[in-house]
Amino acid sequence: MDIKPLVIGDLVAGIPVMQGGMGVGVSLSGLAGAVAAEGGIGILSTAQIGYRDPDFDSDPIGCNLKAIKTELDKARKLAGNGILGMNIMVATRQYEEYVKAAVAAGVDLIVSGAGLPMNLPGLVKDAKTKLVPIVSSVKSTQVIIKYWLKKYSRLPDAIVIEGPLAGGHLGFSAEQLNDLENLRFDDEVEKIIHTVKQLEEEHRFEIPVIMAGGIYTREDMEHYLKFGVSGVQMATRFVTTYECDADDAYKQSYIDAKKEDIVIVKSPVGMPGRAILNPFMERAAGGEIPHGKCHLCVSTCDPAKTPYCITDALINAVTGNVNEALLFCGANAYRATKLEHVKDIMKEFAPERIK
Repeated sequence: MDIKPLVIGDLVAGIPVMQGGMGVGVSLSGLAGAVAAEGGIGILSTAQIGYRDPDFDSDPIGCNLKAIKTELDKARKLAGNGILGMNIMVATRQYEEYVKAAVAAGVDLIVSGAGLPMNLPGLVKDAKTKLVPIVSSVKSTQVIIKYWLKKYSRLPDAIVIEGPLAGGHLGFSAEQLNDLENLRFDDEVEKIIHTVKQLEEEHRFEIPVIMAGGIYTREDMEHYLKFGVSGVQMATRFVTTYECDADDAYKQSYIDAKKEDIVIVKSPVGMPGRAILNPFMERAAGGEIPHGKCHLCVSTCDPAKTPYCITDALINAVTGNVNEALLFCGANAYRATKLEHVKDIMKEFAPERIK
């Protein structure tokens, strides 16, 4: 199959793979820098990106904003001339400040979901940073594009379609996620691509579409390239790499997981998500797990009503305390059998397979 580079404006990724942003701390400078160095697009997650700062408990947002530049600078040293982006959730408290900090740090692109990034162009203004909203339906695609055109006279530089097989928080109802056969999401993918193609012709502006959710092998990528996407976003496959920023115990939880261990969970921030069933999740399902001071993560969280602190649970995951953790993962996490190097994964997805 003829596989072409992923082109987003003046950014050209020789291998059409964007690594998905994973927080807390799973995709920071180590992973993102490695993917970018190999010709893909490396993405750092800004979700509690400053969690290792000694002042994090007293000033989480300040530490996060500071860490945006620190982690991006570290990734640049690894990436060389590679492309680096940041995933910033719309639901992030003080979202606007995170976007401005990323732009000021010189990030190449911003990927934004967990809500509709309606005001993103107004925050970035005339900066060169490319804007990539995440969508899961034709309706959300149309709403974003119509608003951006009317208010900012701007179109997205690319669009990520995130399907129901993705990890972490998902843009689907629990009912949809538990009935994937009837969801028939590939039909929705085709409709989104058709909508984007019409806009491209009307405005004479290329908007590459990137497919995410359940992409694990080259064959998965080729399946969606036939639909007309320009590239794929892949996250779960990169967790079990030596370069991933998470603790080895977190990576081992993927390797040890069986298909039946991967479940849809109710996140304390009000969204369904996909994770590995473990003792922590079993306790959480049975009642509230005490938590302390709020870490000001997302605006949809009400600390007084949450069964546990998602920040604490995700920090436990990334630091290796996996029995006290929320272990977010994609639907294909059970396919991991060993640790890999990013370089070898990228060879698998290269335009010409490298033996």
